[in-house]
Amino acid sequence: MYKKSTSKWRRMISLSLVIALAASLMIGCGKKQTTNQEEKPNTTETTQKEEKKEETKEEAPDYGDTGGLILPLTDKPVTLTMLVPTAVLDLEKKFAFQELEKRTGLTLDVQEVPESAYAEKFKVILASGKLPDIMLTGAYKEINKIAEDSNALVAINEHVDILPNFKKVFVDNPEASWALKSYSAPNGNMYMWPKYNSERVVNHGYLFRKDIFDKHGIKEWTTTEEFYDALKKLKEIYPDSTPFVSKLKESLFNRMSYGWGIKVPAAGGRDVAYYNEDEKVWKSSVTAPEFKEMLDFIKKLYNEGLLDPEFLTDTQESWSGKMAQDGKGFVTFDWVGRMDMFREQVKDTNPDYDLRYALPVGPVGQWLTLSKVSGYGVAIADNKNKELSLKLVDYLTSPSGAELMTMGVEGVTFVRESDGSITYPEFADKETISIKDLEEKYGMFTDGTYLRMADDCVYFNLSEREQEAADKMVEHNRLAPNDPILKFTAEEEDKLSELVPPISTAALEFATKYVIEPSYGEAQWNEWIKQAENLKIQEAVDIHNQAQKRFDQ
Repeated sequence: MYKKSTSKWRRMISLSLVIALAASLMIGCGKKQTTNQEEKPNTTETTQKEEKKEETKEEAPDYGDTGGLILPLTDKPVTLTMLVPTAVLDLEKKFAFQELEKRTGLTLDVQEVPESAYAEKFKVILASGKLPDIMLTGAYKEINKIAEDSNALVAINEHVDILPNFKKVFVDNPEASWALKSYSAPNGNMYMWPKYNSERVVNHGYLFRKDIFDKHGIKEWTTTEEFYDALKKLKEIYPDSTPFVSKLKESLFNRMSYGWGIKVPAAGGRDVAYYNEDEKVWKSSVTAPEFKEMLDFIKKLYNEGLLDPEFLTDTQESWSGKMAQDGKGFVTFDWVGRMDMFREQVKDTNPDYDLRYALPVGPVGQWLTLSKVSGYGVAIADNKNKELSLKLVDYLTSPSGAELMTMGVEGVTFVRESDGSITYPEFADKETISIKDLEEKYGMFTDGTYLRMADDCVYFNLSEREQEAADKMVEHNRLAPNDPILKFTAEEEDKLSELVPPISTAALEFATKYVIEPSYGEAQWNEWIKQAENLKIQEAVDIHNQAQKRFDQ
């Protein structure tokens, strides 16, 4: 994914970009050809032509649910350029793109850029004024700034009448329509077309060694008290162990804070305020009583040797070693894919190894809900091809387009078996098929060329452990409501950029000392409250509530 760029490249959009783009729009429309009125066809010829049209209509391929979009999109030779980050070359020769061209009637010129170089390449292209028709973008705030400064990008919301899938997903669907408020520019226009349905139910959470728990008759926890009791029993059985291990460093505070009903900053994060669902207002998360309660709990684990004393310094390698060895670490917080990955890595030496997903701890006991709408997507150049570019992206957002670009074509790339499962004949020898496999083979899942994932695609083909994790969170109602994504004014953004980083840094420094320093307690907490007040935490919270009032209107 293309990551957020700095403000430096905003200034790279020179006046020449605006002039070049404006010139590209000043293209005269050609006159439509008319038939020669003196040469009227006879009745028989007219009837034959109408019958032929009807036959063609009946024989038109069925591409599934296009959302009402008519294919092909054009009967004239048109080439659209697409800028995408990928290591796969010659995408136009891949099956998915050849099929996409056939369905839409368009010729696609895909400009592949290595992911590591994409941000820099994007800056250069913007500065040159020679924008591709469709391009993967960075964060919506950056794209909004570019669009308002240069008039280089299409305001998608102004073309909803020709975009049935955009309308259905982002206008009429309450689950996603908030994006028009949150991701639009201050002028109200939407310049970024977000991805949709590209997240699983859960991707991270608490993981535990079920084989060790079962071996010693330790109950899988459902409450914070049971979590603590389980760690205590493990410590008694394995005195040299540190039952709870982590490689997240200071970000562990952020991950655990959801269980206390708040959201504190991760390392480098900006979450100094959280939305209180009961009171419908934003409050300070870094001075909330819940923050202290969480730190007191973590400090207790640390003091009793239940939390790894190296939790602030552990690397991926050292953490992996502790989780892989019996008698070292038994509980962690990580990516759900690690359950199968670790098992695969140690199956020869420890065939009983069984890492499973557990419920979040804390009084609220929740973990974040992954949004169906992403914070990045594609932008469309405001040029002569903009209408066809918009329609192409609209097709990619339809169920039909989603299936093509994330699954392929039934009977060709995949098969629906009688039991409902999906198989890929050309990957029959692979136990697990990844999205990278499908990108390399067929061109599917290339970032910037798929805008929606099909429900049956491999990304949602969860392993037994991953499915168990999702089911567990849903059945126990442990998914936290998402905080509103607010739209701040330029002045508010500037002020938050001034206020938030010092508060966030100081909060994590305090949290670290509070946990590891024996002397830290009530007095130091009160000192921190005063420090946060001096750093103007309330002003940052007030800005959030001002933006929330506009959001609620």
